[in-house]
Amino acid sequence: MQNFPVMRYLDPKSDLTFRKVFGQHPHLLMSFLNALLPLPEGSYIESLEYLPAELVPELPVLKQSIVDVRCQDNTGRQFIVEMQMHWTTAFMQRVLFNASKAYVMQLDKAFRYKSLQPVYALSLVNDIYEPDKPEYYHHYQIVNIADTEKQIEGLEFVFVELPKFKARHMGEKKLQVLWLRFLTEIDENTVEAPGELLESQEIKEALESLVVSGFTKAELYSYDKYWDSVRTERTLQDGYFEKGLEEGLAEGRAKGRAEGRAAGMTEGRYHSAFLLLKNGMQLNQVSLLLDIPVEKALKLQELMNEYGDDAGKHIHEI
Repeated sequence: MQNFPVMRYLDPKSDLTFRKVFGQHPHLLMSFLNALLPLPEGSYIESLEYLPAELVPELPVLKQSIVDVRCQDNTGRQFIVEMQMHWTTAFMQRVLFNASKAYVMQLDKAFRYKSLQPVYALSLVNDIYEPDKPEYYHHYQIVNIADTEKQIEGLEFVFVELPKFKARHMGEKKLQVLWLRFLTEIDENTVEAPGELLESQEIKEALESLVVSGFTKAELYSYDKYWDSVRTERTLQDGYFEKGLEEGLAEGRAKGRAEGRAAGMTEGRYHSAFLLLKNGMQLNQVSLLLDIPVEKALKLQELMNEYGDDAGKHIHEI
């Protein structure tokens, strides 16, 4: 009986693997976008070219957790695909900024507004940011509040909460389900890919791009370093938010559980802000990242200047 070699795969959500699959194979990215995006009927992507990915400077705390690919199809529509490992309050603003900038940058010197083509932002979030909603797929448009059928075309946003995805949500788009299974079921522990994934030629090719034996030692080192960085970022965020939450809960018990929790989350942001300012992040970036009002951020800076490393002990002065 013939023995087949055992395949080991890498997780497709890292910067190295995500870009190898979707940043080097335009036909795979095209299949992925056609499956995931809510494109108008009959307007599927038929060809595309890659564009420079970075539109907005990276925030230091999100440096390792965001991977993006940007492309344009044969009709001029632009697509920004981002893999976000950790949800932060600033990520949605970053996505809005990126998509808006891509839209505006289409204008030529003649300012022909009619020539502007739609921009689609697809954000794959390896985290849960809507814990009270069961849906994993969130589609945003610019619509009339009173009549949502009326839409201002130009910008559309899709956020996919990967941890919520379950294969039982088949719906009508089988390829969408298969691509999401590719992102959520394949990792370093995978030695045999599910047969349903191998039945799709595009996803089979994507899987072949993830086989460990196809990577150099330097690439594997970079892959491991990426996940170390992601874990470090997660520990940093969780540690400081948890510390602030515990302190706020302790101080707020007399005022009631709800008020204490709110105070804890606020102090968690302030503790995180102190650390980021200490490590050189600009004040406006801290304010955006942690959703802290500018006047509060300025007060944080004043406490840093006055108390240095002990500024965290004076949160009550804010």
